[in-house]
Amino acid sequence: MRVLLDECLPRRLVADLVGYAATTVPQAGWAGVANGALLARIEGVFDCFITMDKNLPAQNLVGALSFGVIVLRAPSNRLQALRPLVPEIIEALGRIKSGQLILIDARAV
Repeated sequence: MRVLLDECLPRRLVADLVGYAATTVPQAGWAGVANGALLARIEGVFDCFITMDKNLPAQNLVGALSFGVIVLRAPSNRLQALRPLVPEIIEALGRIKSGQLILIDARAV
C-alpha cells in the first residue's frame, strides 16, 4: 500500500509505518500545493493520505476519492504526540478503502 503523509506531519513518522510504502508530500515534490490540487495529484498514485487537517473532509468530497483518508487528532503534530497513534494508524491502513475517511483521535487512545 502506498501512503502519503501531509506536509504538516513530521517526516520521521514514515519510519514508524513499517510494511507500508510511505512518503511525505515534500518528498513527492508537492510541498505548498493546496488541498484540492493535492488530492487531485494523489489520485492513482497513492492508496491512502494521512493528515491532521480537520477541515479537509468538510472542504472536499472524500467519498469520491480513489484513495482513503486518515485524519489524525492529537495535541500537536510533533512526533512524540503522534507516536502513540501509530498502532491505530497501522490498523486503519490495513482496512481502509477508497473514498473512506477514518478519524484517529488521541483522546480515544
